[in-house]
Amino acid sequence: MNQLSLVGDIGGTNVRLALVSSNQFNLYKIKIFKCINYINIFEVIKKYISLVDCDYPKYACLAFACPVNYNLIKMTNNSWQIKKYELKHKMKLQKLKIINDFTATALGLPHIQTKDLYKIGYGKNNNTSNKILIGPGTGLGIAGLIPNKQKLWIPISGEGGHISFAPIDPFEIYILNWFKKIYKRVSIERILCGQGIVDLYNAHVNYYFNKYKNILTTPEAITKAALNKEDPLAYKTIMRFCKILGHVTGDMALTLGAKGGVYLCGGILPRIINILDNSEFRISFYNKGRMSCYNKEISTWLVKSKWIGLLGAADALFNNNI
Repeated sequence: MNQLSLVGDIGGTNVRLALVSSNQFNLYKIKIFKCINYINIFEVIKKYISLVDCDYPKYACLAFACPVNYNLIKMTNNSWQIKKYELKHKMKLQKLKIINDFTATALGLPHIQTKDLYKIGYGKNNNTSNKILIGPGTGLGIAGLIPNKQKLWIPISGEGGHISFAPIDPFEIYILNWFKKIYKRVSIERILCGQGIVDLYNAHVNYYFNKYKNILTTPEAITKAALNKEDPLAYKTIMRFCKILGHVTGDMALTLGAKGGVYLCGGILPRIINILDNSEFRISFYNKGRMSCYNKEISTWLVKSKWIGLLGAADALFNNNI
C-alpha cells in the first residue's frame, strides 16, 4: 500500500477528504465540501478526484456520522444514503473501510499535536487510562478510547448522543418541556448541536416573554452575539449550552471511568472557547454528589485540530484491529 490512499470524514454538514501514504499520518491535498451541494458521497469523491488531479486510489477509509453496521449507510443528519458495496464498486477499490465518524475521532486523538489541545480547568491526566471524546456539531458524537495490554488504543463507539436528556434544575425542566413541543423524544443531541443552539435560544426568548427585540435564527448568529455580548439571551443560551455539556460529559466520564481525560471536539466549541472557559461547564462536569471528587480529578480538554477525524481514518486504514 505504497501509493496514496483516500481518507474521509463525512459529517452532516461538511465532508473532509485527503490523501495519505502507507502507514504515515501526513495528510495531503485536504479539501472540504458542503454536503448540501451534492446528492451523495460518491459525487463528492468524484469532484475531489478531479480537483486534486489524481487517479482513483485503490484503498480508502471513510468515516460517516451515522451507524455503519449495515450495508446501507443512512446519514443521521442529512438525506444521503449509499450501499457499501456500491461505493466500493464505483470507486474500483481493492479495499474500503467504513467506520463511524467518532471512531475516527477517537483514533485520531493520539496523532494530534500538543498545540491542538487547550485545557479547561483543573484536572490530572493519566495517559494510560480510559478517555472520552464528545463533540457537538451538526449532531453529537461520543466515543471512548481504552488501552489494551499492548499499549494500543481501542476505540469504543456507539450512538451515545441519542441518550435521553435529563434536566437537573427547574429551568432545565422547562427546557425539556419546550423541546418536547418540537421533538417526540428529547435526546441530548437535540440540545447539544447547531440546531439545538437555535432551539435553546428560542426557549429562552419564550421564557423571558420576548422582551428582548433582537431575534436570532442561526447558531452562527447566536454564538457571535453571545461572544460580543450583543444579545443577553444569546449569552444566556450559550452559557446554558456549556452547563448542559458539562453535566452530560461528567456522566460519560463516570460511565467509562475516564481517568485519561475528557476531550471536547466538533466544530462549535472552538468558536466559543472564551465563553466555555468562563462558564459553569467545569463545575457542572464534576458536580456529581458522592462522586464529585472522582470527576474533579479528571482533566478536560478542548481539541482544536480540524483534521482529527481524517487522522483517525488514516489510522483505521492501516490498523488491522479496526
